[in-house]
Amino acid sequence: MALPPVADSAQLRRLRADATRWLPAARDIARDHGYDDARLAPFAAGTNLVLALNDGLILKVFPPFHRGKFQSERAALRVLAGGVGDVRTPDLRHEGERDGWCYLIMTRLGGMPASDVWRQLQEQDKQLLLRQVGRLIAAVQRVPPGELLALGPRWSDFLRMQMAGCHARHQRLGLPPTLLAGLNDLLREAAALLPKDPPPVILTGEYIPENFLVTRSGDSWQLSGLFDFGDVMTGLGEYDLLGPSAFMAAGQPGRVRALFDGYGFALEDINWQLKRRLLALMLLHQASDPLRHICIPDWPAKVRDFDELQALIWPE
Repeated sequence: MALPPVADSAQLRRLRADATRWLPAARDIARDHGYDDARLAPFAAGTNLVLALNDGLILKVFPPFHRGKFQSERAALRVLAGGVGDVRTPDLRHEGERDGWCYLIMTRLGGMPASDVWRQLQEQDKQLLLRQVGRLIAAVQRVPPGELLALGPRWSDFLRMQMAGCHARHQRLGLPPTLLAGLNDLLREAAALLPKDPPPVILTGEYIPENFLVTRSGDSWQLSGLFDFGDVMTGLGEYDLLGPSAFMAAGQPGRVRALFDGYGFALEDINWQLKRRLLALMLLHQASDPLRHICIPDWPAKVRDFDELQALIWPE
């Protein structure tokens, strides 16, 4: 009935792939909270151990080295309190600890993952959803961060840490040499362009199709759910435009405008300085991997420097 010890992400992936090693403990957790006969259905994907309890609940179990993600997710679920406007977030039902692991039991949201339908959508539907994503980001950022402010990291500390490791990270990930050669100059620009102490807003860092749920409404799609808050922190609001810019807008002018319009940018706000800040933040993002995350086909062959990359991702 015990959850086995794991030391790192590689061991966690191996454990997740062999549900027989952790399902008995998960069943015991469910029983502890009154779900004696719950049907348990593990999810293959995810950072942690995640499974469905019957049709209406989710059990998410975090290893000891992801305690910070547990704390962020728990705080975000409390602060967002079930949703923002028409977009639902899970309701937190139970929390606890077992064998050094932490867990949350939350409601399961209705809808279809946007990642299941995004590639098949017509262009007008993609723009419609991106406008909704922009509105959702802005709405979440109007929610007072509350207890999230106490979790950290502070935005200034986050920037300093990301800048310190940025060049080594992108060298390891294979950033094209012409861009890598200009990266230190871009980081010096970023130090001047990015505010060190902006009004802190809620940042998920992951407004990507895998974390949205959508529903069909008449002839169009509607954003209906948002989940997965293990990487939530607080800081500069523009940071959360990076996920939809890279994974969804894909350098298409109509999609970029829809995202920015939904977020609330006026036309005069969308200038070179804004795009430069976004580019710098994209390189500093905690999950930054431009080669694999910028969904523009063969983009490295289309740019010679960061000016051209910026114009490619956020065209006029």
